[in-house]
Amino acid sequence: MKKFLTVLMAAVLVACNICGCSSSAAQSAPGNDDRLQIVTTIFPEYDWVREVLGDRADSADVTLLLDKGVDMHSFQPTVEDILKIASCDMFIYVGGKSDEWVDDALKEAVNKDMVVINLLEVLGDNVKSEEIVEGMEHDHDHEGEEELDEHVWLSLRNAAVFTDAIADGLAKLDPDNADSYRANADAYKGKLDALDKEYSVAVDAGSVHTLLFGDRFPFRYLVDDYGLDYYAAFAGCSAETEASFETVVFLAEKTDELGLGAIMTIEGTDHSIAETVRDNTAAKDQEILTMDSLQSTTGKDTENGTSYLSVMTSNLEVLKQALK
Repeated sequence: MKKFLTVLMAAVLVACNICGCSSSAAQSAPGNDDRLQIVTTIFPEYDWVREVLGDRADSADVTLLLDKGVDMHSFQPTVEDILKIASCDMFIYVGGKSDEWVDDALKEAVNKDMVVINLLEVLGDNVKSEEIVEGMEHDHDHEGEEELDEHVWLSLRNAAVFTDAIADGLAKLDPDNADSYRANADAYKGKLDALDKEYSVAVDAGSVHTLLFGDRFPFRYLVDDYGLDYYAAFAGCSAETEASFETVVFLAEKTDELGLGAIMTIEGTDHSIAETVRDNTAAKDQEILTMDSLQSTTGKDTENGTSYLSVMTSNLEVLKQALK
């Protein structure tokens, strides 16, 4: 990755020299206009910005970098991505190891008044470290390292905090419309709070309080919000793709022990580990249920009505099935 970044930044410097990349050059760059230029890395950030902009959406050009369903853990920015970041007014990213390329990208910024929002920094002491729970595969690529759990967007309560940060950032860039941005943020937080309460009710009504994932587990912030327990094949940021026999057997036995009626997965087409876990249980009749971690959602999905709230609402319905 470091070698890739070195080559990429060299290419950016060449591009900047060719384009005469300065503040004046940025104003004449392709696609640049009087609108606020906002760059986001993942879909939840993109959607939160649109919500806070509200009926002023036309006053901003909002870019989603991971717009092809690429997992942020394997994302590599292009020269075009770096140049777009360099001249934008607001840049929002998760932070953490997956975004190690960002520091170098920000060094190329020509807009010294850029508002930069790092979600992990916004959360501060509320950021969690990834944990290895009983039965989980160890990620051999990161053994012995402390990994921050980057999946902060999967908590509705965190989303409310990020919404405020975005509203504050927009108010700083466009003070004449600050009241509008903050009113939009408050209205949106009301919707987040209402859904949060629905999650609490569903968990309280559940007959079981443990989720078992035959997959990666990016939902730690969500389960911690509602006091749920969990088991999983891999941690959320794990690069592992194959579970050992011991892990499969452990998860199958835990499914039997807890009387779970569902084995969980995240979005994607390969649910083979979950199916193998089911095949090794006594009953072999558990449902395979999928929760969406919003890691492959794209801007195009919004044309079909997809939003952060719609996905989290769908996840609630899946959660109800898993806990019954």
